[in-house]
Parts: sequence; structure tokens; C-alpha cells
Amino acid sequence: MNSKLLPIAAALLLAACNQQNAQPAPSSAPSNAPAASAALAASDVQAASGAAASAPAAANSKFKSVDVRKDNIGGDFTLTDGSGKPFSLSSLKGKVVLLTFGFTNCPDVCPTELLTFNDAFKQLGEQSKDVAAVFVSVDPDRDTPELIGRYAAQFNPAFIGLTDTNGGRDIAVVKQQYRIVSARTDIKSDRIYNVDHSSGTYIIDKKGEAAVFVPFGADATQIAGDIRKLLAE
Repeated sequence: MNSKLLPIAAALLLAACNQQNAQPAPSSAPSNAPAASAALAASDVQAASGAAASAPAAANSKFKSVDVRKDNIGGDFTLTDGSGKPFSLSSLKGKVVLLTFGFTNCPDVCPTELLTFNDAFKQLGEQSKDVAAVFVSVDPDRDTPELIGRYAAQFNPAFIGLTDTNGGRDIAVVKQQYRIVSARTDIKSDRIYNVDHSSGTYIIDKKGEAAVFVPFGADATQIAGDIRKLLAE
């Protein structure tokens, strides 16, 4: 893959929680941008990011998905877990971590990703004890700690759900770290709306660094294979 396209590929796909509406998302779009603005910004990089997302991993990469270690993506963060306590990504150092973003009212993209994670865990068998899965809400106004924790756990009791209890300020920083875009759409009221958001998964290595980006739609076998390679490091 052309190295110049990697940062765009890692900017993920903007999913309207409906694959027919998927749009590439630029890393610079503000987290609170209206849906129309986000769509306009996304159109500027649609051709390039679409090519990057569909291109195979670099020939010299050992991963099936995209190696992002040189793309200055990620970092530690602290949000609130299902028990209402602060939870830092760095507390999972020593494990390989699947990190994805979404919201509990997501009708299709989020549950599909979490079901795929669970299938990958099954394929890993005993190795899954050295792996964690973290689901971060981009909709903290509705996703309370209790709700996000319960939602993640219904796919696998070991899955960790995190949300922002600081008025959206903390998740705004995390979204910037991981080049995540989200915007409310189909707004009917303060509590009834959809959320367009970046899809795909980061695999964090045992040192706590973003190592691999897995585009949405990758199967459990591909994910489990890349996890095994990171566990072996």
C-alpha cells in the first residue's frame, strides 16, 4: 500500500449504521459537526480513502489488515466503565486489545463488529485470556456507564464498555487520538436520533500502541490471525 494513503485508510469509514450510507471520514472533522458538514468534508477525501481502504496490506507487512504503527495514531485515555469507575487503556498493557467505537442504539454496524469479536475470541481459545475487547461510546449523552457496560457484556462477559461522563470533553480527545468522526443524524428530539460514526477496529499491541487497523467487514479469522501475530511479539 502506498504509505501516503495509510493515514487516510486509518481515518476509518463513516458509517451511518447503514452500509449503504457509508462515507470515508477525514481525521480533521470536528466531533460535533452536523451530519451535512461531516458528509461534505468526507467527500473531499472519498476517492483517496476509498482506494486505501480497499487496497491490500503492504507486501512487507506480516498482518492481514493495515499496519498503522508508523502513522502516529492512538494513545492512552481514561473513560468511565460499566461500574462507573475510571478505566484507562493503559491498564490493559500486556494484553492485545480490540478497540472499536459506536453506540448502544446502533442497529447494525456495532453489533456486527462485536459479534465478530466474540467469534474471534472463540477461535483464539485459551489465548483469548491474553486479549481484551473495548467498545467506546460516541454517544455519551444516552450511553450511561451502566448501559454501555451491559451492552458490551451481552456479546461476551469479558468485553469492556466505556463512556464519557465529563460532558463529552473526554471522548472528544479520544476521537481525535484515533481519528474518529461521529455526528448525529435523523434527529427527532434530544433523545431520539441516529449517529453516523467511523467504523472499523484498532488492534492495540501489548505495549499499548495502535498496531493494526481492521476495516469493517473483516471476518473473525482475519482478526484472530492478526491477534495471534501480536501475541507472539
